[in-house]
Amino acid sequence: MTLYHIIILAVIQGLTEFLPVSSSGHLGLYHCFTDQCTHWDAKNLTMDIAVHVGTLLAVLLYFRKDVFKMLCGLKDVGSGKAKSEDAKLLSFVIISSVPVILAGLVLHVLEPDWLKTLHVIAWATIIFGVVLWFADRKEDTTRTVKDLTFKDAIIIGCAQILALIPGTSRSGITMTASRFLGYSRTESAHYSMLLAMVAISGAGALISLSLIKSEDVQLGFEALIGVIFSFISGWVSIHLMMKYLEKATFAVFAYYRVILGVILLGLLYTGVIG
Repeated sequence: MTLYHIIILAVIQGLTEFLPVSSSGHLGLYHCFTDQCTHWDAKNLTMDIAVHVGTLLAVLLYFRKDVFKMLCGLKDVGSGKAKSEDAKLLSFVIISSVPVILAGLVLHVLEPDWLKTLHVIAWATIIFGVVLWFADRKEDTTRTVKDLTFKDAIIIGCAQILALIPGTSRSGITMTASRFLGYSRTESAHYSMLLAMVAISGAGALISLSLIKSEDVQLGFEALIGVIFSFISGWVSIHLMMKYLEKATFAVFAYYRVILGVILLGLLYTGVIG
């Protein structure tokens, strides 16, 4: 993969990972338009996960205070203070992450090819864009991450399983679930970012093992470049979105998804692509 392809891929990932528009869907579109294919090959998938690692580093840095709280929560659990505020935050993030981890392991074994097609991306982009719009019609509230309950964590966690469908958007579906549960827009995004730490960490660990086993030095170097550029664009994306949501709604993202999905379906069903 050429340097400029890697940089473009990394920037796309960084800009879309934390927006409710589906980073995997955009990465899939990029591969299909540049490689003239309708599915990912193993190398493309490796690079996709590699640039996810860059965004993981970005979210860890941006929400470093929450990371510190969860580390304190781990310490509290070890010392018998499982009901502390920090321990609860850590527990809820873990609870919300378990469903998608289990489902992800199943998909990793089965590897269904139909999930990696442009048709799936297009329909998922539209459907979950509409769902996001409906969820966001709810008046903004004052519910925050501190108001999370066990039930909320489970519901958001189960919703996150849908993110395994390319085009759904992990951040989008978790923000949608949070909005349906009455959380404010900024806090919905906040909790979604915390869940991203776990979700991306798992994928990053798998791809790291694959790279080590493959002993492909060139691919490893390309992955490192992708990590660096996705980290930079990812941090910028988080900062801009959190500022934007303080005064605006998710509507613009919902409209964008529907328009993008409709255009993509038009190109597919008219035979222009695919």
